[in-house]
Amino acid sequence: MSSRSIFDIPGKQKRMGELEVMTAASDFWQDPERAKGVVAEISSLKAWLAPVASLKARILDLETLLEMAEEEGGEAEEEAAKELAAAAKALDDLEFRKMLSGKDDERNAILSVHPGAGGTDSQDWAQMLFRMYMAWMEKRGFSAEVMDIQSAEEAGIKSATVLVKGAYAYGYLKAEIGVHRLVRLSPFDANHRRHTSFASVAAYPEADEEVAIEVSESDIRTDVFGASGPGGQHVNKSSTAIRLTHLPTGIVVSCQSERSQFRNRENAMKVLKARLYALREEERRKEQQAKAGEKLEIAWGSQIRSYVLHPYQMVKDNRTGVETSNVNGVLDGDLDEFIEAYLKATG
Repeated sequence: MSSRSIFDIPGKQKRMGELEVMTAASDFWQDPERAKGVVAEISSLKAWLAPVASLKARILDLETLLEMAEEEGGEAEEEAAKELAAAAKALDDLEFRKMLSGKDDERNAILSVHPGAGGTDSQDWAQMLFRMYMAWMEKRGFSAEVMDIQSAEEAGIKSATVLVKGAYAYGYLKAEIGVHRLVRLSPFDANHRRHTSFASVAAYPEADEEVAIEVSESDIRTDVFGASGPGGQHVNKSSTAIRLTHLPTGIVVSCQSERSQFRNRENAMKVLKARLYALREEERRKEQQAKAGEKLEIAWGSQIRSYVLHPYQMVKDNRTGVETSNVNGVLDGDLDEFIEAYLKATG
């Protein structure tokens, strides 16, 4: 496969030239919004063209090394082999980045975890999943801002929502959307029987200032209530938690992680806008598929991965077939193998 077919470098170079001509115009900054969009596009193009240029230079040097290796052998041959492996890895990294070229892949993400039916076991499983993702975020170098977490009465959580900040956060986390299944000996069963628990994971691209999502106050019902769970006396007694209901769509979001009612409402609005943006994009996608006569994919709510702790230990992704017996490693945040396999399969 040629670099043109993988990356469309000539097309990107042509577009870069067009944009550079635009920035040189005397009236370029007279329209700040348009200028901002152009500058952002230039930055995005540079993020592709710079590593490709570096890889091309590396390949030219490699050709020289290979010629030396044929003539001299020995150390030159070893050095050529190392450089060949490094160049192959650089190309593989670029090919993987191509999988993250969706419209919203570069954005921050809002990740939510909810338990399914199954009472305390599922609530505990939801908390385990939430911790797994928090560990994965730390390993990837993403920052995490917990926007809402509601503790369950006996153990686990009723829901948790976190804003994940970092390059391609949504591009990675979209691979985790769906239902996750756990099989284990229940620590909440007096007879220590085997239980199956379910929890759902949702991810939305953050709708930042570049995304035009208008929400009318008349379309929102606001409920204020006392926050529950950890946070101290002030959090538990004051009515700082916010629940927003978007009346036209029925979407409900809540936030209670902050001591300030204002901050909780601000976070809740951020989540609501992200969900409305995701809903809008999904409707557009379905409309385009319907026009093209494509079969719609029923993905939301499907079981994507199984985590088995008893009678054996295994994590298996039902979409790609990737599996591992290192359950503890996965629950400690080692998710890249599953995420990358899914993105490569669907990219």
